[in-house]
Amino acid sequence: MSAGTPNVLERILAEARRDLERRKRERPLDARTLASPRRRAGRGRFAEALAAPAIGVIAEFKRRSPSAGVLLENADQRAIVEAYARGGAVALSVLTEGPNFGGSLDDLLVAAEVCDLPRLRKDFIVDPYQLHESLAAGADAVLLIVAALGQRELSSLHEHARTLGLDVLVEVHDGDELRRALDAGAEIVGVNNRDLRDFSVDLERTERLMGEMPAGVTVVSESGIGSPEQLERLQRLGVQGVLVGESLMRSGDPQAALERLRTFRHTESAL
Repeated sequence: MSAGTPNVLERILAEARRDLERRKRERPLDARTLASPRRRAGRGRFAEALAAPAIGVIAEFKRRSPSAGVLLENADQRAIVEAYARGGAVALSVLTEGPNFGGSLDDLLVAAEVCDLPRLRKDFIVDPYQLHESLAAGADAVLLIVAALGQRELSSLHEHARTLGLDVLVEVHDGDELRRALDAGAEIVGVNNRDLRDFSVDLERTERLMGEMPAGVTVVSESGIGSPEQLERLQRLGVQGVLVGESLMRSGDPQAALERLRTFRHTESAL
């Protein structure tokens, strides 16, 4: 990123924090609003969905993005989520950030009404309050972005989420962030091929980081994925899931687009 280029992530985080403070004022956590933890040992529904031998598609519902603008005018969330379920998604990702992505926790609640696929709340989570929000809205997992958090925050939020019974997808962009994620206890690592500073996409980012992944870590490749050939290559590398949103949202027929994406020859991973 060239000097003087606005850092998109910093701007989004500032807006997300302002929106978070508004929600905290409107609905403070207390004994009545704290979500009850899901007491369970080991991994939850989201992690289990990624444990199958074949690479799984986490299909994402989002209304718009800072890089692409509006993805689908008047998006019918119920119809799209139903199409994802019919098309073979192993889980859903729901963008709940409002100012930049047009989402809300209501989108997560609607997804829970439509189908029983595991649900990832995709947002810029920086506060334990958001973990309780996520649980109350029916999330099975949350996203933590290493680039958005200090190490103490990352470790604390990861531990808190797991205590509540939420799976955690920890997002990284490079080797340093991967090491930070692992130090925080990450068991599911998402490699985002999109640079959140300037939104450029490098599809080889996942491939470069696979050599640094320790055994036992579940890897998800995110952003810029839209062909069966890409899925096959990622599975050969040992990737267990892909998160796909924009290509499905723009397709006009998300069920057919998802089915086409999944029509590759399943092979054993190379790792």
